[in-house]
Amino acid sequence: MDIRVRTCQHGPGKRGAVAPDRSDPSEFLPLPVATFHILLALRDGEKHGYAIMRDVEELSEGAVTIGPGTMYGSIKRMLAEGLIEESAERPDPEMDDERRRYYRCSGLGERVCLAEAERLTKLLRNSFPRALQPKLGPA
Repeated sequence: MDIRVRTCQHGPGKRGAVAPDRSDPSEFLPLPVATFHILLALRDGEKHGYAIMRDVEELSEGAVTIGPGTMYGSIKRMLAEGLIEESAERPDPEMDDERRRYYRCSGLGERVCLAEAERLTKLLRNSFPRALQPKLGPA
């Protein structure tokens, strides 16, 4: 997959600006750190916000923590962009807080997450002299 980072020459809402093709994963790249980690956390199933924050910290071995403000701001934007979806299914009310909202990765979100992982893998491969390159598996 050939991934190119594109930037719009015109700001949003400017006359003559061409709306990006939001079905093309490369139009989202590079992803903000929080967005990428949230997508990674949601790849193995639906989660509520607090569970996503815990998974991000666990997946990154504590290197990345996302606070509630960043988390819910990112979720709001990701919902609007179609990267994630709110789940209509709920756990048993006796076992869960009814105020919790559950989220899952959309098909587009999966493709964008994969494209970002491939972009970062390429970046790492190109950043090291061949003799010092870490052994990276396929993206």
